[in-house]
Amino acid sequence: MKGMELKNFKWIREPESYRIHEDKIEIVTKPHTDLWQRTYYHFQNDNAPVLQMETEEEYFSFIVKTEFAESHHRFDQCGIVMYLDSDNWLKGSVEYEYDKFQHLGSVVTNDGYSDWATTEIDASVKSMWYRLSRREDDYCIECSADGTVFHQMRICHMNKGKGRIRFGIYACSPEESSFRAVFSHMEMTDCRWKAHDGQQPDEKMRETV
Repeated sequence: MKGMELKNFKWIREPESYRIHEDKIEIVTKPHTDLWQRTYYHFQNDNAPVLQMETEEEYFSFIVKTEFAESHHRFDQCGIVMYLDSDNWLKGSVEYEYDKFQHLGSVVTNDGYSDWATTEIDASVKSMWYRLSRREDDYCIECSADGTVFHQMRICHMNKGKGRIRFGIYACSPEESSFRAVFSHMEMTDCRWKAHDGQQPDEKMRETV
């Protein structure tokens, strides 16, 4: 494990109820907490608790296991996050919908507009692993049921994703709800997202890559 001491993590909006153990972190969400900016819904929600560490490493992967056995209300969620400021961030999570299905998805927010991509999964799923990988200012979010085989959720560019960044975990309940989210097996490794080995960059792009 590289640089993952819990003392290096700092809260943005410290929650009222949480516990930090040697091997896991528990967050109890409060109602009406969320992260979203403008798109479609025409509101700005920026009050979810976020626990992050800083790094200048340009190539790395961050892995975490999430457990959400108590999630039960629409949009209850917990997962992986890179929160730079209110207008620039990304996250990956499972969002509860109702007793038949949930949304496994990611949100990328650049310059104050959020972009949500999802797929439906069964409501019986109550744990998920995530892996966030960085290659300079490009990022990849992956998920896994077992922490071994990961599947791509999203590749994206972050307009403010160069240099020093912050990344970690979050949990929230956008509606009238509360649940306990559990995070464990946090690990920072060498970048598991390999360089592209197919088509080479366009000539004009070579100058910026």
